[in-house]
Amino acid sequence: MKFNVLIHTEEDGGYSVEVPALDGCFTQGETMEEAIENAKEAIHCYIEGLQMLNHIKTDTRAEVKELEIIF
Repeated sequence: MKFNVLIHTEEDGGYSVEVPALDGCFTQGETMEEAIENAKEAIHCYIEGLQMLNHIKTDTRAEVKELEIIF
């Protein structure tokens, strides 16, 4: 899966990251690299939480495709 993330440089140092596709999925890091790694972990935990709540089901036979929609 691929997700777009918004990375903001914070005035007091460090970076904050939000994942627009996942409501309420935010994280931060002292460096850009740390913020990106934390974002990967936050996305993983968010999806895992949805699976545990049975909001999404994992099917190992399913194939994931990335679609581009142009307006």
